[in-house]
This record gives sequence, C-alpha cells and structure tokens, in this order.
Amino acid sequence: MSRTFPLERLRNIGIIAHIDAGKTTLTESVLYYTGITYKKGGVDEGTTVTDWMEEERARGITITSAAITCQWTDYRINIIDTPGHVDFTAEVERCLRVLDGGVVLFDAVQGVEAQSETVWRQADKYHVPRICFVNKMERIGASYEHTVEMIEGRLHARALPIQLPVGSETSFQGVVDLIENKAYAKDGDRDKPVEEMPIPAELMANVKAARHNMIERVAESDDQMLSRYLDGVEFTPDEIRAGIRKATLAAKLVPCLCGSALSNKGVRPLLDAVGYYLPSPLDMPPTKAVDYKNNTELTMQVSDEEPFTALAFKVVTDPFVGRLVYFRVYSGTVRASDQVLNATRGKTERIGRLFLMHANKREELDEADTGSIVATLGLKNTFTGDTLSNMEKPVLLESIKFPEPVISIAIEPKSRADQDKMGEALRKLSEEDPTFKVKYNEETGQIVISGMGELHLEIITHRMLSEFGVSANVGNPRVAYKETVTAKAEAEGRFVRQSGGRGQYGDCWLEIEPAARGTGFEFVEKIKGGTIPRNYIPAIEAGVKEACETGSLAGYPIVDIKVTVFDGSYHEVDSNENAFKMAGSLGLKAGVHKAKPIILEPIMKMEVVSPKEFMGDVIGDISSRRAHIELIENRGDMVIISALIPLSETFGYTTALRSQTQGRASQSIEFNSYQEIPAFLLKELTDKTGTKNA
Repeated sequence: MSRTFPLERLRNIGIIAHIDAGKTTLTESVLYYTGITYKKGGVDEGTTVTDWMEEERARGITITSAAITCQWTDYRINIIDTPGHVDFTAEVERCLRVLDGGVVLFDAVQGVEAQSETVWRQADKYHVPRICFVNKMERIGASYEHTVEMIEGRLHARALPIQLPVGSETSFQGVVDLIENKAYAKDGDRDKPVEEMPIPAELMANVKAARHNMIERVAESDDQMLSRYLDGVEFTPDEIRAGIRKATLAAKLVPCLCGSALSNKGVRPLLDAVGYYLPSPLDMPPTKAVDYKNNTELTMQVSDEEPFTALAFKVVTDPFVGRLVYFRVYSGTVRASDQVLNATRGKTERIGRLFLMHANKREELDEADTGSIVATLGLKNTFTGDTLSNMEKPVLLESIKFPEPVISIAIEPKSRADQDKMGEALRKLSEEDPTFKVKYNEETGQIVISGMGELHLEIITHRMLSEFGVSANVGNPRVAYKETVTAKAEAEGRFVRQSGGRGQYGDCWLEIEPAARGTGFEFVEKIKGGTIPRNYIPAIEAGVKEACETGSLAGYPIVDIKVTVFDGSYHEVDSNENAFKMAGSLGLKAGVHKAKPIILEPIMKMEVVSPKEFMGDVIGDISSRRAHIELIENRGDMVIISALIPLSETFGYTTALRSQTQGRASQSIEFNSYQEIPAFLLKELTDKTGTKNA
C-alpha cells in the first residue's frame, strides 16, 4: 500500500490555552489560509467551524474538542481545537494523550493565566513538545515581553523568542522574523505572499540584540553548534531552524511567536513554525505497550508495516450517522470492515466506515495509516482509552486517566415520556464524557449526575433538552465529598445464614489502613494456609468495593484506602461467592468505623483578576469563604489574587464578585486537591444525614 502522506511531513497538533485566549479564532484563520474555508468564521457571530454545537455557538466558548485536517505547503496538519474552560479539562487531557505537538496560546494582555498553567502541566505530563503564540497583540495593555517573562517565571520554561512585534496595542503593525531578519505586516490574501515591510529604524538595536540572544541560546542547547558559535561561525537561517527544532523536540527550548489571529497578523509564520519545529510521529519516542498474550512490555515501531495498533480517545453521538469513535493510529494500517481486537476489554470489533473529520463534517476514507487521527462507525463496545489492535498480534497501550467529578446535582424527568428517554440520553452523554458520572441513589430514588463544575452540569442538562428532547427538573449543586480513614484497624466480616437446606457462610478478616492521598483504592490478598479458597477472594474484593461506595460517616464514597484480607474461614457446603461478597462488605464497614474515618472536601485553586481599587473588598470576601490566599501579584492597574478555596464556598461567587467590582473583575477556578473538612462542617454534614461521628 502507498501512504496517503509521508510520515515525516505529518503533524498531529493541539491548540491549547486558557479560556478566551483566542484558540477558536486562530483555528479559523488556519482553516482560511490552508484553503479549508473560503472566509473566516467569527465566535461572536456563531459561525466558526470547530464550535459547531448549539451550546458552543450560544455561549461563545469551546465545549468539546474538534478535529480538523488541513495542508500547509508540503505538510499535512491534523489540528485539535480544545476547550479552555477548566470544567472541560478532560477534553484537553485525552487530546494531549494522542497528539505529538502543541501550540500554546497566550493572551498578550493577561499573559499566563490559571488554566494556562493547567494545560502546560498536562502537556508536560505527556512530554508534548510545544511552541507558544502570544495572541491579541492589538489590544490595549498587550505586552509580548511581559508574557514571555511570565512563561519563564510561572511555567518554568526556557522561552525562545524567534519573533519581535512591530509596535503593540493599537499601533501593532506586524512581526519581525529574527531568523530571516525580515519584518512582515498582515498575512494578507492566502493566494499571495505575506506582506513584507522594512524593519523600523527604532527597532534595529532591539532586533540585533534579540537575534544575538536567540542564536546564543540555540547554540547552548547543542554541543556541536556551541563549538561552531564560539569559533565565530555565522549560522544560516536553515541551520538556526534546525537547531531550534532539535532543542524544541528535546524540550530544552520553547519557541515564542506573536501576532493577532483576529486581524490576520502572524498566522502564516505560525503555520510555518508548526512545520519547522513540531514533531512528526517519527520524531516521537517509541510508544511502549504490553503484549496482550504474555503480559510483557514491548516497544512499538512507527511504521505502516507493523501490526495495527490504535488508541480510542473520544466517543461522540452524531445525530446523523450515530456513534462515532475517534482513534489515533500508532502503527500499521486499518481498512473499513476490518476485524480488530479491543485489547482493553477482550472483545472483537469490526471497523465500520472510516472518516477524516473536519469538525462535524466527514470525509470518507478507505483506510487509515500510521499517524492518522480518524473516526469510525460500528464499534459498539469501545470507549475512551481503549486499545484497538491487530487480531494476531494484539498489544495494550496505556489508557487515559481522568480526574474524578467534584460536584453533583439530582435530576428527575418532568414526565413519563421524558423518563423513557432520559436513561438513553444519560448513557450516551456519559459515554462521550469520562468526567460525567451518573448514579441512582436508592435511598432517595433520585438520579444523581456528577461533573467537574457548575457550567459542566448546566451544559449537560441543556444538551439533554436540545439534542435528546428530555425535559428535567434539576436540583441545587452539591459538593462531591469523600470519606477516608486515618488509622489502621482490623475487623471481621462474617455472614452466616441458615434457614433449612443449604445455607450461607462467609467469614473474612480485613486490615484497613490509609493510603496516600489521591491513590484511590487498593486491595491486597495475604491468605495463608488456605483458610479461604482463592476462588472466593474476588468476591470479597467485590463486596469491599461495593461497601466503599457509601461511607460510615455521612454516606460519601470511601477513597485512599488499602484493604488487606489476611484470614478467615469457610464451610465446605454453605460457602459461596455471594456469602463472601457480603462478608467483605460487612468487614469493610466494621473496619472503617474503627479506623478513625474523616470526611474530605474538594479544594479549588482560584485566581481572581480585579482592579486594584477593589482589592480590599475582594480579599475580605475570599477570606470569609475559608480561603487561603497564596499570592497577590500586581499587573498594571490590575491585581491577581491566587487562593485555595473549598468548592462549597464558591457557589454563587461569580455573582458576588461582579457586584463588588462593578462587573470589572473575573475569576477562574480549577480542582486542586482533597483536604479534611473542619470539625464544625463535619457536624453539619453528619447531622444532615442522621449519622454520628465515630
């Protein structure tokens, strides 16, 4: 088979940033200059390609990531435009897992914002090489130099400016390319070259110094270049670009560019930079996998000749074609109608029609080769994070981990007709979004949905009505508290029933102890002497896990706990799996009661940007909400307040902040950690649920 595009000329990239940095506007400019669209869409007008959902266009924000394939010069670029709002951080997480490179956007006025730090950490986690684009250079208060300083200071990155702006704010005219030593004005019409302009005389000294500093930094990153640099060799533009590329792929330097996506300045040089500096699939470290048959680790080669392996990273319910599964091909090729193995779930699947995606539009393909990001129909049992593999040589890739939901609401259908449709709607929405959870509360008879924030759940309920036609009554937001233990304890779980004939007999001894924060649940088996047959151990574990769903203090899930089964007894006739499952559940409840349980609450990292004149009121209000202020930073006429605040104290905060600051302040929050709640709140929670502190 012949490849559709050379691997070394393929770029799989994501556009990531804080909300309102201009990701979608930049994507629109990219689509225009690469010939995908004939004119740019606008976020305010609701005419953008990648924000195609009704909710996205109504709110002017990106909610779900959208994949676009385009071509620039002799490069094929697969672009994923990701959301910036923290409630949709899972979209960024799963996209970075399958991408090779990233373009990180920064607002030239705001610089490095709270969510900028989050997406940067996510990119670090997956070792994604990236370049930076300082956007909105035409706005009042824009500063390229200050943003670059913040990239180095707050993100601890070695920023490498390879451009300088010509002017700023309302006088922003274009950019100086330090590599070519040329200045460019507007990107202009896509069928014509970028408009070149003379470098202003007053900038000459700055350009010379910045170019010298750039070459010095690049040379320092490579021993061979450094030796030539010290010998006084003049590098050609191609040699400089090769050095920058090498340093970028090794994460030694992060090239920084600037411009304005809205006014078409600096977009075409950015596209050139994507080709020059970001990796192809061949440049990435070999992908590690586990052999499905013998459970040994192996390294996969990036080649069409290798067995097919892909990672499913997104599930979407398309109103026209049905259930679409997006996947990235790491090796081999796959054709429509091929049979593959879902190695994660051990199930055989058949690939349906294959599509190259252009947001919500589809281009049908016969096959997908290595490095491709495509979508397919027909995979009924494949979900986010699953590995699709060759039937003869199956392997298992590392899955994708997502944060746990921190906020819940009760939801109920308005009518019997809505009741019938609600279950299907919630099932499809939870398949799409791994951070959206649905649970039936048997005590109250309510359906409880959980997510990453108020906006997240608000959009879910709106989508239920607009896409699935389900009307629902929605309760007030509730914090997703957790329970854990602080001491080690042992307890017996004993379930014995005799009512004529065969009875029920299960008996186990459990050791309960705290685990490190954030580790979840760990089960260990240390049975000696066959006091419990090994075939009953999984049943005990199942019972323990089930009991962990409702804690002993206030009924919240138990987390960060290690449970060891070390002894017990069984009956030759009466013992069965169900009896040992009940014994495990009873043992866990008894042990947690002895192990000094506590309740944990989600703590959020909050950043407030406010005019200085309102600083006192803002700080006073934050402090009254049990917040711990970490940093107060001045930025021009504004002050940035960073704090850790309990999620329960943030409800309604946006409205309060607006009233305190005449609508001039803004805030963003993201999940930080779980911490023990104070004693007075513990009493409130246990009183509400009718339980008592152990």
